[in-house]
Amino acid sequence: MRGHEEPLWKGFGVTPSLETLTIGGESQPWVDAGFRLQDGRLRAGTVELRLGAGQGILGWRLSTDHAEIDGLPVAADDPGEAAAAEHADHPNGVTRIDHVVVFTPALERTTEALEAVGVERRRVREVEMDGGPLRQGFFRLGEVILEVVEHANVGDGPARFWGITFAVEDLDTTAELLGDRLGSVRDAVQPGRRIATIRKTAGLGLPVALISA
Repeated sequence: MRGHEEPLWKGFGVTPSLETLTIGGESQPWVDAGFRLQDGRLRAGTVELRLGAGQGILGWRLSTDHAEIDGLPVAADDPGEAAAAEHADHPNGVTRIDHVVVFTPALERTTEALEAVGVERRRVREVEMDGGPLRQGFFRLGEVILEVVEHANVGDGPARFWGITFAVEDLDTTAELLGDRLGSVRDAVQPGRRIATIRKTAGLGLPVALISA
């Protein structure tokens, strides 16, 4: 018999994946940024994004039952009033979510909370920056990478959602489509990839970046 000190998911090989993100904001700015929506929802790869009242990422749902993870809220239950968003080609070329970014004042604390529900840390990256060292922990949630960032400028308290980076088929084509809604294209940290940030004036209500496939 398996001891209770080891999480039950270990015995079944279950690795949680990200299924849903609820985001505060209006639909029209997302449409203007080249996303195809259906009843206030859109699908990017395996993840459905639902727009609602508020600002930023309001909550998430993983493929396994869970409560708040180090303060990261669970998305509200789906009232069932709208059908799930279907897979659709987005005019801006988005194919999936590349990574979701979370800020934390304590990377090891957040790591322990994630690992308790079966989300294992794959690696840690440390960078010296103005204001102190920055530590990034990387986790896999299905096809999505979860990037958890610790820095001295992150205030005390629970972990919190920050932003989303979407992968696109052709970043140059996307930049031409979005025009001044998109910032300048630059080299990404990942070798051979490029990235650009959708400007705050586009009105998406949270930091959103686009990265080449």
